Amino acid sequence: QVQLVESGGGLVQAGGSLSLSCAASGRTFRLYAMGWFRQAPGKEREVVATISRTGDNSGYGKFVKGRFTISRDKAKNSVYLQMNSLKPEDTAIYYCAANPTWPFTLSSADYWGQGTQVTVSS
Repeated sequence: QVQLVESGGGLVQAGGSLSLSCAASGRTFRLYAMGWFRQAPGKEREVVATISRTGDNSGYGKFVKGRFTISRDKAKNSVYLQMNSLKPEDTAIYYCAANPTWPFTLSSADYWGQGTQVTVSS
């Protein structure tokens, strides 16, 4: 069992930055690929970024276009999402998820956090 707790969401103006954090419980964090997903009102949940168990591999949604960076810290059992050059269309609830396999797709996530709201004003 893995419990995930996101933090760092909030309100930011277009062009600004936010950093999201996800703290994972348990000693098995190193066994899971991690990912960030988002869901905007009226839209389906989509992949934002994923990172492999070792951190050697990562992937991003096409809309990211170099603006976001995912990273993980095994000592802190945490995964992060640095978001720069934010746009109003990035407004969504952002979820952290864990999956024991790679690559990490939306349908393969085993554990989900409760989500954190990101709002980008124009």
